[in-house]
Amino acid sequence: MRLGNGAASQAVADGWKVKNLRGAIAALLTFLGFFLGTGAPAKAQFAVCNQTIDAINLAVATETRGVFSSEGWWTIGANRCVDVIKEELVSRYIYVYATDVFGQPVLSGDFAGHEMCVGPKKFLIEATDSCWQRGYQAVRFMEVDTQAMIRWTLFLKDPDSS
Repeated sequence: MRLGNGAASQAVADGWKVKNLRGAIAALLTFLGFFLGTGAPAKAQFAVCNQTIDAINLAVATETRGVFSSEGWWTIGANRCVDVIKEELVSRYIYVYATDVFGQPVLSGDFAGHEMCVGPKKFLIEATDSCWQRGYQAVRFMEVDTQAMIRWTLFLKDPDSS
């Protein structure tokens, strides 16, 4: 069966295109909503940016219910940032320890912090006691006050820079 009016035939064809276009747009918006909403990776909650001229190795520590745990290592190139903690921060204080590529501490001076354990390779260590007896090294981590924010970025700079 053929429609006798060419204009009506075009209107039906255009109506079909509009329905399909609307459907395609709705499907695309649904897909993008899912991807950007629940399917996308979370934004960094604690990031460290290395604004020095050398690569650094970084370890972090947090305290949960009175027990410290330290984790490392992240290698951060010069003028690069790394997402270290991906969940929203629940503790006001995060602790960091950084070394240069030769293993020498980068953070120096008089700063608030705690002595905690680090390992020679990738590690996750609970508690701060008996580091040497457990095969780890005891080092002083610098305390970073995040002011109870859920996201924080720490910028490490050369001591000479302002």
